[in-house]
Amino acid sequence: MGITVRALLPYAELGLGDASLTDDQLLDAMLAYPILINRPIVVSPNGVRLCRPSEEVLDLLPSQQGEFIKEDGERVVDERGRRIATA
Repeated sequence: MGITVRALLPYAELGLGDASLTDDQLLDAMLAYPILINRPIVVSPNGVRLCRPSEEVLDLLPSQQGEFIKEDGERVVDERGRRIATA
């Protein structure tokens, strides 16, 4: 994906933001706290991407043919398959 291990983690709560921590130490934290890696990494013929927010996956999939609404009710794609701009 071309990103660092650090870019995968929501690490501030566990004190993992310390720049002196090595990738190995961060990987150990990921093993100890699997919730840290609850970050969808999607691989498709169109590329590899960390899909946070979840609608980032749309760039890796074939064109959406209809409306897409996230689980929280947010509309991401309209009924004509057009992506809705976010503010």
